[in-house]
Amino acid sequence: MKRLGNMFAAWWAPQAPDAAGVLPVRLGGRGSFAATTTPAQVKGFDQPLVWVTVALLLWGLVMVYSASIAMPDNPKFVAYNHSHFVVRHAFSMGAAFAMALLAFQIPMHMWERMAPWLLIVALVLLMVVLGVGRDVNGAKRWIALGALNFQPSELAKFAVLLYASDYMVRKMDVKEHFFRAVAPMAAAVAVIGLLLLAEPDMGAFLVIAVIAMGILFLGGVNARMFFLIATVMVVAFALMIAFSEWRRERIFAYLDPWNDKYSMGKGYQLSHSLIAFGRGEIFGVGLGGSVEKLHWLPEAHTDFLLAVIGEEFGLLGVIAVIGLFLWLTRRIMHIGRQAIALDRVFSGLVAQGVGVWMGFQAFINMGVNLGALPTKGLTLPLMSYGGSAILINLVAIAVVLRVDYENRQLMHGGRV
Repeated sequence: MKRLGNMFAAWWAPQAPDAAGVLPVRLGGRGSFAATTTPAQVKGFDQPLVWVTVALLLWGLVMVYSASIAMPDNPKFVAYNHSHFVVRHAFSMGAAFAMALLAFQIPMHMWERMAPWLLIVALVLLMVVLGVGRDVNGAKRWIALGALNFQPSELAKFAVLLYASDYMVRKMDVKEHFFRAVAPMAAAVAVIGLLLLAEPDMGAFLVIAVIAMGILFLGGVNARMFFLIATVMVVAFALMIAFSEWRRERIFAYLDPWNDKYSMGKGYQLSHSLIAFGRGEIFGVGLGGSVEKLHWLPEAHTDFLLAVIGEEFGLLGVIAVIGLFLWLTRRIMHIGRQAIALDRVFSGLVAQGVGVWMGFQAFINMGVNLGALPTKGLTLPLMSYGGSAILINLVAIAVVLRVDYENRQLMHGGRV
């Protein structure tokens, strides 16, 4: 008993540190080890989020090369070499990375101040593109800027995201009143929608509407008002389809792409996308082995990149892409919730808005490729060919990383 008493006394007796700045720490109740008082190093950003983003970018780069390598064999692209599209895509990624680094340096309170001005810039560019934009397949969506064709609708997504988040912070005290809280935001989205439909770009309008609605919902707008807005949006899109013959034809082609009336017209892309997935089966035909990309599947390197992935990597490759986007969206939403828990509502709504944007657009693109949704001209975020999309996507991810960085600073006693 005496020995046992001495042992307990030794455990609980105060011990002097062996050296300056060193504290004794018990290990498992059996002894102690030295621990320095130097604070643990805090990682400044979410590294898993960065690596998942890099994985999607690099996989997309490889697939853009695979999907576009045969395009110069088409008389329409005979002036290009076989690496033309992948080189341009790599250049866009480099420029986007530089812009993302710059965006990360901007504090969130600065983004909050710039939100209204960015929306004005986006509106001006949407009007400019209707006058001087490049006409591609009957649509004016791009402004030629030398090596880069800029698409204002991509900037509009980011601008609406910031503006809606700032708007909800300013209207937090009247969010229960429909006309005071929702009507002004609805008017702004309606103006942008009219400009996008004039291009026409209904897909971008759909994404912007969902971003705005998502932020209103996450910002705490009354549930009844939210469902009222959702009903109005659904009715509006239904009327647009009902009064547009070519949009109705797309719906009918989606419902029966193998019909002789649509298989060589509106249903051509979807039917060949489904053929690509069918050829891929479970394990795929191997990287570079796609047949559908050989002038059968239009826009294989942009809107239908997932179909080429499905053919070359099979079901396992498609599941991997879905898993990466699911993880990405979930992680971004978590960062947003963390910011709101720290009473940083604007930052939290911005991050969650990016999650809604990336998740919804990826969902629509995948649904279109798989034949679960009507054909719509939306690219797969971070993967499909397109300089403007890659640029704005990476800037949005950089802003999310900035939100996470500021969260970490606050949780460890710092200031932002």
